[in-house]
Amino acid sequence: MDIAGLIQNYGYLAVAVGTFLEGETILLMAGVAAYRGHLTLPTVIMIGTIASFFGDQLYFYVGRRYGTALLKRFPSVQTRAARAKALLERHHLPLILSIRFLYGLRIAGPIAIGMSEVPWLRFLVLNLMGAVVWAIVIAGAGYGFGQALAYVLGGFDSDEAWMLAAILLSGALWWLVARRRRWTRLGKR
Repeated sequence: MDIAGLIQNYGYLAVAVGTFLEGETILLMAGVAAYRGHLTLPTVIMIGTIASFFGDQLYFYVGRRYGTALLKRFPSVQTRAARAKALLERHHLPLILSIRFLYGLRIAGPIAIGMSEVPWLRFLVLNLMGAVVWAIVIAGAGYGFGQALAYVLGGFDSDEAWMLAAILLSGALWWLVARRRRWTRLGKR
């Protein structure tokens, strides 16, 4: 089966699972696939919104129900949860709306919000609004990237374009990991 066949068969499922768990990379790739005609952009946005919303609702519930016990069990999350809680105390409304856009807080953020005094209904409404905006922005960016890539690589066939996209994505991920490691080392000094 070729890449287009895999995307057509498993694309929406991958979008749902990926955006439920974390999301940006898979949603960007789904936006590119939508530009290429393998998926439809409105469906990608809808699935990204719904899965992301339910993922964050689950993390909020986990924070509300098991937050303190989780922090004791996973000390590596404590720093991010404390950061999210400090931000939440100062910037309640914008933080809830934008938590999925903040690097490193996608899972820890809703858990910390769940541990706070924020009412569940308020989080539900703001989380839904944030999920809609996030899915539109990220999938739209992927769609735009696909369009730009098609313009730049007009002479390549689709398999070559996907291979180049995978190489570029791998390079970007490597750069992000290296950058995070450098920040971690600098922070421990």
